[in-house]
This record gives sequence, structure tokens and C-alpha cells, in this order.
Amino acid sequence: MADTPQPDRFELDSVHTGLLDCVQVNLAVLADHAHGPGTHLRLGAPLRFAWWPGDDGLPTVDPPLEVHLDAAATLLGLRPARKEQLARGDLLDPPRWDGGTHYVVADAYDLPWLPYHGQAHMDHSFLLSAGPGGWHVTDAYRVETRWGAAVPGSWVLSPHELAGIGPAEVIAFEAVPPPPVAALPPTAYTAGDPDAEAVESYLAAYEACADRALVLERLTAETWLLARARKLHVKYRARHAGREEDEAERDLLGAWDTVVEQTYLAHRRVSRGRAEPPCVVDRLRAVLADEVKVLGEAAPGAAVDPAGGPGEPSGEASGRAEREALRRRVAAVAAAVLGVAEEPLLHGAEFASYASFSSFRLIEIIERLEAELGHELEAGELVPENLRRVDDLCRIAR
Repeated sequence: MADTPQPDRFELDSVHTGLLDCVQVNLAVLADHAHGPGTHLRLGAPLRFAWWPGDDGLPTVDPPLEVHLDAAATLLGLRPARKEQLARGDLLDPPRWDGGTHYVVADAYDLPWLPYHGQAHMDHSFLLSAGPGGWHVTDAYRVETRWGAAVPGSWVLSPHELAGIGPAEVIAFEAVPPPPVAALPPTAYTAGDPDAEAVESYLAAYEACADRALVLERLTAETWLLARARKLHVKYRARHAGREEDEAERDLLGAWDTVVEQTYLAHRRVSRGRAEPPCVVDRLRAVLADEVKVLGEAAPGAAVDPAGGPGEPSGEASGRAEREALRRRVAAVAAAVLGVAEEPLLHGAEFASYASFSSFRLIEIIERLEAELGHELEAGELVPENLRRVDDLCRIAR
């Protein structure tokens, strides 16, 4: 019919599909569609180590769906407007769709366009809309599996092809303005992160489990998820610093790839009845320790606040949080005046290193900052050596 609503057409080229898990990836598509290419990299802003209890008694770093939905709202500007849990057979009910596209999470075992179809059970997301010729499916997930490759694409499928899907979570999102970059989490591990106790309890569970075949099967997925999360974070970190990945970051990601490969090889050996190679968990422990040196406060190129450097006692974490919040407010003002990205300023770039800088711009930065903070800066502190960088202004703005 001429007045039949057309499904949204999604461009997938802007999405770094190889850096996202199967639940994140289609939130990424919606974010770039709503707010522009590259928005999805905000999913890489948080850097953390967190785990949740798994169904088989082993911990997992794979977050529950609600955590992903919180990230969509707080990082991407995607607010869940309606959410339903549907039983098998209830998904393909055209009146429910109102011509819009919905985000769906269902069992990959039931999804005919995936290599997991009929092979493996896991939560998997896709975008679905009712349209001319059938049901329009978009799925940007990319991965190699033992059953073949999952590749990003769009398909028009018949009700018969989709009839086996269910139960399913169906979410309709509304686009809202995403938060400014200054409001996003810092691009480094901060004081108290990662939680050493959480890391060690996670690793200890895998060391203590007697079912080594289960351990290695699970760790192949766990290390893969951890590695993808680090790659996404480094991509976000470099993009918003206005630079390429540095050598230390590339070396770290290479080390993560090695852990993934070694874990998978160990899993394959044990699944074939052969002896488990030694030190699989120790390798994971080592790379988790090493990444703090690269992605922590002392990361290459990171600005160090002289008032509270990496060696600060953990009891002063709240003070560090206040100082970091001030740094980000100052960087946001300076970036707006100079028309540049905030992250290089947070990493120590001098204002004068930008072509847009001038004495007029410096005055504008100071005046805007005073308006932002609600008080005047001490006149005696407004000398050139105090006005070169974000951290200089922070010292006189407290």
C-alpha cells in the first residue's frame, strides 16, 4: 500500500562492529542513526572490571541486559520508551509495531541469519520492523565462529522464517540529547579501579573449578569479551584525544589478543581429551595487571595533576573525584572557546598549541570559567605561567 510506513534504513559502515558484543552492537547502530557517526564509541568510555554470577556458578563479565540499557540512556542518548517481554509466537504482531523499528533481544539459537542458529544458546540483539515484503531485520554483529561467520547486514524475512523466535525482550527507544563529552567517565582507570578484590575473586573461581572443560569453554568467551571491551575503550580514548592509538596501547591490545588465542587453544585441547596447558588463568591475571599501567592515571600522554598524582592514598578518592570534575569543567570551557576537542586539553595540551588561540581567546576562557564557577579567579594568580593548560587553571580556580 502506498501509505504503508517504510522501515528505517540503517547505515552500518560507521559502526566499529568488530569492537562490540552482540547486545551492544545494535544499540550502536541506533545511536549513530540518531546522533551521527561515531556516537557509538561512547560505549567505550567506561573502563572497569565488573562481573556478575553466571548460570553455571562461574562469574561472568557479560553484563545483564539492564546494564546495557542503562548505558544506552546515560552514554548514547537512547531512552527506553517502551519495553515488553514476549512469549514465543507473540513477536510478529504487526499492530504492536506502529511502523517503527524496535530493538529485540532473543536467543541466538532461534535466529536464522546467524551461524549460532540451531547450534548455541546466548542472548543476541537485532533490529526489527514490519514493512513491505515481510519483516525487516538489521543486525550489525560481526564475529567468526566454529559454524561460520556472522556478518553485518539487513534482511527481509517471512513470518515463517521468524516464527521460532521467543521469548524475546522488545524495546522501543526514543532519541534524547546525549550527554556532553565532559560528563562521560574519565578515559583511564582512576583511584581504586580496577577493584583488586573483584578481579581476584573472579580469577579464583576459575582456578578452583574442577570442571576444566567448562572453565576453558567459558574463558574463551570471557577473554573475548574483555578484549573487545579494551579495544573499544582504546578506540574511544584515542578518538577523543584527537590522536591515533599509541605504541603502548597497541602492545596491550596485542597482549589481549594473545590471551584470547591461548585460551581458545587450551579449550580445544581439553575438549579433545588432551592435557590442559599450564598458566591459562595466570596469563589473564597478568594482562589485567599490565593494563593498569597503560590505561591508568600514568598512561603515556596523560596529564598528571600535581595536587594528587597516581600515588595518592585511596582515602583521598573523593578529593580526586572533585578535582577530576573541576578539570573536566575547565576543559569543557576551554574547548568551547577554542573550538577543539576536550580530551587533548585534559591530557596536557597547551592552549597556545592551537591555531585558534590568542590573547582574546584566553580572556574569553577566563571570563567564561568565572561565570561557570560563579566566582572570580584571584587576580594575583592570573599570570602567564598559570594560564597555559587546564591543570594550570584548575590550581587557581579551586
